Amino acid sequence: MNADFVGAFVVGLLGTGHCVGMCGGLGSLLSIGQGTNKTALPIIFYNVGRIFSYCVFGALIGGLATTLTQISTLNHSLIWLRILSAMMMIVLGLYVGRWWFGLLKLEKLGTGLWKYISPLGRKLLPLKKSWHALPFGIIWGWLPCGLVYSALTWAAVSGSTLEGALIMGSFGLGTLPSMLLVGFGATQIKQLQQSPVFRTIVAISIICYGIYTGYNAINMLVNLS
Repeated sequence: MNADFVGAFVVGLLGTGHCVGMCGGLGSLLSIGQGTNKTALPIIFYNVGRIFSYCVFGALIGGLATTLTQISTLNHSLIWLRILSAMMMIVLGLYVGRWWFGLLKLEKLGTGLWKYISPLGRKLLPLKKSWHALPFGIIWGWLPCGLVYSALTWAAVSGSTLEGALIMGSFGLGTLPSMLLVGFGATQIKQLQQSPVFRTIVAISIICYGIYTGYNAINMLVNLS
């Protein structure tokens, strides 16, 4: 198995405190209009749609980066992109640890597009049918998120459209446990994500992985020089 798939899954799994903060009211939002006949289907459909959007992002970024690399005269461009990916992992770790909030500046880049996309999602509320949460999730997957943008840098170095989609799919699956628990109203996951000890362990783990990725990329660059 490609190590990037595992890494993307782990980053999604460990970094979802940010997602929980942004989507903490998701359960009540999707249950509007269901009355007393509440089921788990809207939450499931929502997350399927959200992960589908991530896969589309990964395919687009992976394919575009590969194409540009093939026509570019810049030597070892994928290795340089991997170094950028490592730096983004470190930035993400600093954000998760609440030591530096530079990642929020990256999120602002997507707010201009989001203000045009978000009304499409609001038109689906309240959900008339459970499966309407699927297109809602696809739209909500475009919500500006520094965690997603960080994972997309891995898709950029994947080397193909398919690999990019698979990396973002792995990332999405990593976010799934926390997002499902939040959607079902489990407050314990929120308390865990807010724990300073847990947050510090997660942040250091992500930073170490970023350093490891960057070290390997620099070694590759040196060996190819």
